[in-house]
Amino acid sequence: MKDWSAGGGEVRPRAIVTVASAGTDAQVAAHRAKTRTPASLRAIVFAVSGSFMSLASVRAFFAERSPDIAVVELDTRTATVAEAAVAHGVDPAQIAKTLSLRVGDQVVLVVTRGDVRLDNRKAKAVLGGKVRMLDLDAVEAITGHPVGGVCPFGLAAPLRIYCDVSLKAFDAVVPAAGSACSAVRIAPERMAALTGATWVDVCQAPG
Repeated sequence: MKDWSAGGGEVRPRAIVTVASAGTDAQVAAHRAKTRTPASLRAIVFAVSGSFMSLASVRAFFAERSPDIAVVELDTRTATVAEAAVAHGVDPAQIAKTLSLRVGDQVVLVVTRGDVRLDNRKAKAVLGGKVRMLDLDAVEAITGHPVGGVCPFGLAAPLRIYCDVSLKAFDAVVPAAGSACSAVRIAPERMAALTGATWVDVCQAPG
């Protein structure tokens, strides 16, 4: 397994960008007139603020339960398995991806290694019904985390969580941490214990 520090370079905190205000009242008025916020931009602003709240909920989760685990926030996007593997200097299999699924009238989360696919037959047998992926809007509304940052930590409401046994192949895995640029490094067994997850076998074999 590749060392956490190898290949990823120096981990730098993300910059916080501020917008400078205009110097005079007339300039302020002119600036505001030119920058009336359209609905599309309001949606972007809401999404960004939501990501910050999601990240904050994950930080609070670890501060309360495992303060020794650091949430790493990078300057680069890590929303996909491939992006996260490159950014964190690990094999794609070590990226722990969280699937948001609907089983009957319940929503569950299944955390798997990054290089496997859900086996629908196994999942139906183990989870008790046909599984369907949540649509993008429902994912954030239910978990509190944006797509690309979904994880089993700091959820908006309690959900049933499962960890696939394929994760046990690694001493440590890298799940997202509430945003498309954040993650944690954690032992699979510890992740399951902290989140109250149940171990299941619901994925296809790697490769």
